[in-house]
Amino acid sequence: MSEELRIERVDGERGVEDWQFVHNTVIPTHLLSLDDVRERSGRNVLEVAYLGDTVVGCTTVRPPGGDAPDTATVIARVLPDHRGRGHGRELYARALGQARELGAARIETVVLSSNEPGLRFALRNGFVEIERYLLEGDTIPWIDLRLA
Repeated sequence: MSEELRIERVDGERGVEDWQFVHNTVIPTHLLSLDDVRERSGRNVLEVAYLGDTVVGCTTVRPPGGDAPDTATVIARVLPDHRGRGHGRELYARALGQARELGAARIETVVLSSNEPGLRFALRNGFVEIERYLLEGDTIPWIDLRLA
């Protein structure tokens, strides 16, 4: 029998380190420091997924607010060695539910254009591209997508 995915909110240093590890592995062009992750955990819902004690992925839910009072951003990341097993679907479904609980009427996501598996996942799950852009100093575009 396979182990069930355990998903925990980032709360404490282990969660910060594990979330950072997944993010920086999946997005090597935009590395975050531990302080960056701590700051994000104060304004976003950050979670880490485990199989036993093994980190397999993470999520981010940016709540509605600011310039987009009805829009939440949902991001699910799965480490390459753990893809293709349904973990992304489970993480995405959980984050989508959290975004809706936070009052989001619209759901968006963002994918680094070089993350082809992540882009395919988003498109398969009903997202459509709305914008491509470069952040200052970046050479690989980011893609914003909206749930159709």
